[in-house]
Amino acid sequence: MLPSKDPLHGKTLEAIVTELQEYYGWEELAQKININCFKSNPSVKSSLSFLRKTDWARKKVESLYLYMLRKRK
Repeated sequence: MLPSKDPLHGKTLEAIVTELQEYYGWEELAQKININCFKSNPSVKSSLSFLRKTDWARKKVESLYLYMLRKRK
């Protein structure tokens, strides 16, 4: 079987949030995606809790992650 071309394939939400936080920092992340879990006392754990329950926010995070990957190249 061929490996998936989808960069999100096999990536956990935790890995995505952690990489975004390391790349942008919480402040810039909150500017890019205006959600409280990035603005008010942010942590990976609290962000995961919110993002797992909130589909639209998770989609924005995944979209920003894909953008970050393209920018890095």
